Order: sequence, then structure tokens, then C-alpha cells
Amino acid sequence: MSIPTLEELSLLHTNICQAVGDPKRILILYTLHEGPRHVTALSEALDMPQPTVSRHLAMLRQRSLVKCERDGAAMIYRLADERIIDVLNTMRSLLKDIVEGAADSLND
Repeated sequence: MSIPTLEELSLLHTNICQAVGDPKRILILYTLHEGPRHVTALSEALDMPQPTVSRHLAMLRQRSLVKCERDGAAMIYRLADERIIDVLNTMRSLLKDIVEGAADSLND
């Protein structure tokens, strides 16, 4: 891939980085990776107040990372694109390597 333009990087930051900039939103994404859920089920699974989950889901929807569809009076949420989990897992792997490298350098 070529070096991204400043405009592309700005879009990346606004649409992806800010969306995953809160650990609660990352937990929501991982939970939705297990399958679609109603907001109440997400709230219970994550032990978070329903208004908190709804607020985070709204941001994830605005950034097109989750989709929702009506199920009677309720809404069911799902990941819009499973690749976000690959991105998060890559970041976790990188962090693990960085932490292990730092620990190794302290032991030297």
C-alpha cells in the first residue's frame, strides 16, 4: 500500500480510531462478534447500564462499525464488518509484543 494522504488519515482517525478509543466500545464490538444482540442483552452481558451501552452503540453506528435492525419494538445490533475484530486483534498482538519486549529489555 502507498503512504496515505492526510485527508485519508483524518478520516481514519475520525471514523475508526475515535470509535475504538473507549474500552467499553471495544468490549461491545467483541461481544457483538459472538452474535447479534438486543441492547438489553448487551447491557447484561457487559454489566453496564443500558443508557451507557446505548450511547456507545450510537457512536459505533454513526461510524458504521455496527448495524441495527428492528425486531418488533426492540433493535438488534450486529457488527457491520467483521474485519474490525481482525484490526483489534492485530492491535492486541502488537501491544503484547511491545510489553514483552519492554519486559525483556528490563531483564537485560
